[in-house]
Amino acid sequence: MEIAGRKIGQGYDPLIIAEIGINHNGDIKNALKLIEAAKLAGCDAVKFQKRTPKIATPKSSWDVMRETPWGKMKYIDYKKKIEFEKREYDIIDKYCKKIDIIWTASCWDVPSVKFIEKYKVKFHKVPSACITDILLLKELKKTNKPVIISTGMSTEKQIKKAVNILSQ
Repeated sequence: MEIAGRKIGQGYDPLIIAEIGINHNGDIKNALKLIEAAKLAGCDAVKFQKRTPKIATPKSSWDVMRETPWGKMKYIDYKKKIEFEKREYDIIDKYCKKIDIIWTASCWDVPSVKFIEKYKVKFHKVPSACITDILLLKELKKTNKPVIISTGMSTEKQIKKAVNILSQ
């Protein structure tokens, strides 16, 4: 496999990906600091998470109150507050190009894949919680880009099925 012209696999240097995820707490300034820190640490790439909160958050937990950095709020409101949209991803894309670091985002739903694809990311990553989401896997397959699968808490059968879907 190749990502951004780099061969990935046995016998090649590892591609070091900094997991930013949602650690920016919905603040683009924090995200840019995390990208810069990853670059200074020698990382090759940074990875965010992209969700459509009303799709990726179970409805049963929408109204659950949660302690957040902004005080108590409904879980769905928290998810919306930390989610980056076009404005933030435009900034991330421009900054990563400027400092020459690869970026991507783990997408948790099909609309998020379509959104992130607008940025011509070099690869995708399947969150371990989404390894059984067949529609998501098929959408990622359509991009014809390398896909890295997180397998935490997955069974061997689930992993094999995901690999099979992505390999077809």
